Amino acid sequence: MDIRTRITAALKTAMKEKDAARLSTLRLISAAIKDRDIALRGDGNDAGVSDAEVLGILEKMVKQRKESARAFDEGGRIEMAEKERAEIVVIEDFLPRQLNDEEVAKAIEEAISTSGAESIRDMGKVMGALKSKFTGQIDFGAVGPRVKEKLA
Repeated sequence: MDIRTRITAALKTAMKEKDAARLSTLRLISAAIKDRDIALRGDGNDAGVSDAEVLGILEKMVKQRKESARAFDEGGRIEMAEKERAEIVVIEDFLPRQLNDEEVAKAIEEAISTSGAESIRDMGKVMGALKSKFTGQIDFGAVGPRVKEKLA
């Protein structure tokens, strides 16, 4: 089952169960996907967003909420920070399992060898290989410096 179908099913379930917090987050997810669909339609792509693009949208939403929760914590708005963290939990239900450090290291080694990267100039190839295979499973902000270190 694709991600969009899983989100729609979860939305219906949240409506039936009258789970307001989960429902509002699922509606935000659905709206973000539809916004991207509309933007693609303007570019002539009527097929809509792919699962990989949906994963990217979800990752971006999680990142935004983590930053917001941190800002709310710093501002003393604990109840708002908790709301953001609750939304993160709902969004992460649709993301694949995150790789642990050993798996990330192995993925980096594999991407370097398959892309034929030899120097720091080949970092884009390595990151592209990782993104094509591990979207949603790796924090690319944290992986970038590790790839750079391997290629240096």
